[in-house]
Amino acid sequence: MESLLAFIKRNNYVFVFLLLEILAIIFISQNSNYQGSKIVGVGNVVAGRCYGTIAKVGDYFGLRHENELLAAENAQLRAQLESSYISYNMREFVHQDTVYKQRYSYTEAQVVKNSWNQRNNYIMINKGRRQGIHNDQAVISPQGIVGVVVNTTDNFATIMPVLHSNSRNSVKISRINTNGSLVWTGGDFRYATLIDIPTTYKLHQNDTIVTSGMANDFPEGVMVGFVEQTTSERGSGFYTIKVRLATEFTKLDHVYIIENYFKAEQDSLMARTHVMDEQN
Repeated sequence: MESLLAFIKRNNYVFVFLLLEILAIIFISQNSNYQGSKIVGVGNVVAGRCYGTIAKVGDYFGLRHENELLAAENAQLRAQLESSYISYNMREFVHQDTVYKQRYSYTEAQVVKNSWNQRNNYIMINKGRRQGIHNDQAVISPQGIVGVVVNTTDNFATIMPVLHSNSRNSVKISRINTNGSLVWTGGDFRYATLIDIPTTYKLHQNDTIVTSGMANDFPEGVMVGFVEQTTSERGSGFYTIKVRLATEFTKLDHVYIIENYFKAEQDSLMARTHVMDEQN
């Protein structure tokens, strides 16, 4: 504080001069239309340059964040590349070969409307039936699971995200390879609930949760989130697990719609199996 006062005292003439200059400019701008307009024009130029610089800085940091997401996405896609195919071991006499048939493909789309603070949230994307989008397709982001397509028009589609009371997805805890169901009971959009995990397993905070691959929509291993907190009702035998979601739903910009080429065949097989059960 003493150094500041000493500095002001040493340069008091300079501060007085600057103050008088500012007052002179204010008086001139108020009493002369021409000079006032010139001063305002210069001020607008300076302000414009300042705002431009601020915008460039903001764009730079936004681009950096986007690049980080794209890098994470590339790593994820590399890790999942093999999981997008089904292998068939073909043995004939002494010859052995492995044939890979594609199971999943991905279509990129932009998010045009999004909600995350309702009991039942929805996401709209800019692709629909004309682009090959249809109901029951799984949707992911560069960070992880998003939801499932529930309605389409020619050029748009709506997605039921994880943040919906009717959402239910088959997931598993990677470390113990145990399946459960991911649901959302409302409230904080950063969290969901994992149920149906037996209390016989020892869980840890930050255990990784991924899709199980058991349903006919999401491939196995898509990031879901992390164990945040566990509770269990006495005698229930199951945990209620608070899950910290990996996907930042408030920042969704683009998503990937997944086409499972075997889904119709799998669904048809299960339907016939249920019919057989009912007949028996």
